[in-house]
Amino acid sequence: MTLPASPLVVKVGGSLFNRVVPLLDIFREAGRPVLIVPGGGKFADLVRRLDVSEDAAHWMAIAGMEQFAWYIASHGIPATSALAPPAEATVLLPYCALREIDPLPHTWNVTSDTIAAWVARELSADLLLLKSVDGIHHRRRLLARVEDPSLVSDDVDPAFIRFVFDHDLRARVVNGRHGDRVRGALRDEPVVGTLVDPRF
Repeated sequence: MTLPASPLVVKVGGSLFNRVVPLLDIFREAGRPVLIVPGGGKFADLVRRLDVSEDAAHWMAIAGMEQFAWYIASHGIPATSALAPPAEATVLLPYCALREIDPLPHTWNVTSDTIAAWVARELSADLLLLKSVDGIHHRRRLLARVEDPSLVSDDVDPAFIRFVFDHDLRARVVNGRHGDRVRGALRDEPVVGTLVDPRF
């Protein structure tokens, strides 16, 4: 008997705004329960251009994530503000959950990447980061695996790798513009991308 696949936290980067519909089709087709954490994308980019305090910018950017979440939900995906394992592909409305617990520093070093890692930690789930890059690069070379918790890369926010190591999470960074890679990652198959796993 095949055991049902465990729930997975999937961050859909804001740069994948124009790929939402095909990604949702892939999630439904895979049949794996995924909790989608939306990126901030163009909504958070606007906040970066404003002259506001770090506290204000933090909550405005998370409100931007929530706007992207509602855009995703508009394509027939249930939305939830509950931090709970999903029964099907569901998108998280992060603002209320984060306001209630306020677990992360209010700084641009923490973006939706680390927020998604925090969600994965809360659910004891693995994490898949879907972005518009092939994975995490160091000195222009794509890394198959990150082994150094102090590594900093422009491909993820500055707090992300350290958070994954500190909390013993398993995360993969995959290009969400390649449907075959996303399908493989949802099945836990090896695909082009970067594994961040302190337990490896």
